[in-house]
Amino acid sequence: MSAFLSAAGVLVAALASAAAVLLPPGRARSAVMVVALVLFPVLILGDQWHSHQIVDLRHSSGKLAALLAVGAVAVVALAAVFRRWPVLLPLAIVAVLPFRVPLHSGGDTANLLVPLYLVIAGGVLAVAVRDWSSPLPSRGRRHGPVLWLPRLLAAAVVLYALQSFYSDDFSKALQNSCFFLVPFTVAYALLADVEWDRRLLSWTLILVALEAVAFVLIGSVEYLSRSLFWNDAVIRSNEFHTYFRVNSVFWDPNIYGRYLALALVVVTTALLWVKDRRPFWLLTGAILVLWIGLAQTFSQSSFVALLGGLAVLAALRWSWRWTLAAVVVGVIGATLVVLLIGGKSVKLSDLPKRINIDTSGRGDLVSGGLELWSERPLGGYGSGSFQQAYREHRADQKAPVTISHTEPVTILAEQGVVGLALYLGLIVVALWTMGAGMWARAPGGEPTVLDAARAAVLATFVALLLHTLAYAG
Repeated sequence: MSAFLSAAGVLVAALASAAAVLLPPGRARSAVMVVALVLFPVLILGDQWHSHQIVDLRHSSGKLAALLAVGAVAVVALAAVFRRWPVLLPLAIVAVLPFRVPLHSGGDTANLLVPLYLVIAGGVLAVAVRDWSSPLPSRGRRHGPVLWLPRLLAAAVVLYALQSFYSDDFSKALQNSCFFLVPFTVAYALLADVEWDRRLLSWTLILVALEAVAFVLIGSVEYLSRSLFWNDAVIRSNEFHTYFRVNSVFWDPNIYGRYLALALVVVTTALLWVKDRRPFWLLTGAILVLWIGLAQTFSQSSFVALLGGLAVLAALRWSWRWTLAAVVVGVIGATLVVLLIGGKSVKLSDLPKRINIDTSGRGDLVSGGLELWSERPLGGYGSGSFQQAYREHRADQKAPVTISHTEPVTILAEQGVVGLALYLGLIVVALWTMGAGMWARAPGGEPTVLDAARAAVLATFVALLLHTLAYAG
């Protein structure tokens, strides 16, 4: 498959997924969702046509047929379940979100969200059958940030696809689009139809808490036995450190820590808004277990994310002024502790070097990313190109990895100011949408279940955003 045709295919898939979040429920929306999900595996197959796993499948028709049959049966079965019990679709998405399957992709072992892809495909098939028989009534007219959020999301997905045409690493751009942006956008469209009542919210909370506790139990077995189930890189690093990091069922301790941090924010939200005594003690016990699990990850970015999410909850539940004051004092105190640890003073001129050392060379990655942006400020080096561009243009930098670990820097280097402007606009509108009206409730007023759910969504979003500044990218 030629590079231009592949890029055109990525653009069509992005346009289809973008249309899915813009169109009202109906046959047209179902059609574009199907197009997006059909193109997704086709594009990946074309990109990885000469990888050894695809070559093996091409030379083993029986294995390929069996794999396709299993996938088709799974999707049809899930569609039948979701058609019969629509409430299970959002629960299934939440349930399978943490699970990845290691597959060979792009010369490396990629841990892909295969269970989530199957659930999304089953959901799309169920919705398509529904819309072609008895479609849902059209949504009411939207206003303000609720109107602009899907528009900006759609624009961001399409822009990423457009900037893959000139990317220094088109294969990476294709994989990011097909493995993440396109299916996640389709999932957004599916979840937009869901009626989040008290019962569904309660089941979602129970599901998140139970899964997180189960992951902590697995991680604790690793911690006590001093043995990890997978990821040779982490296994080797544990041999040279005084501390032992666990990853449970996740590939990376930081991703495991991020999941626990987000789960802690959700469970803490329920604890702050709960009125009954029995759930209070159950939630308290779950929080204690999750804190133990998070401590075993030694993930600094996850702790920062958790503290950010808890700060949002404190501001919503009590006072944003006192919360802001506490955050400022905490940041200043933490900075002083880090700088003065070991009893050595740090000169102001040596501060950047010290920060770079304390962050395992990420300061060089950030500065290198900014230099890449300065060379192509408007459109960057193209979607997914940071690693390739860094290696080609920043070979003098001695960094342990070539991923910026800071999302805005990655966007600047890959997509330029155009991409960053859209990214910031999407973040602002998302925060506006989730926080609209939440500060207007009179002090002392009784919060509802919906208030608690909205608080959890806003707090977890802030926590996730903070994590992308410290780890993702």
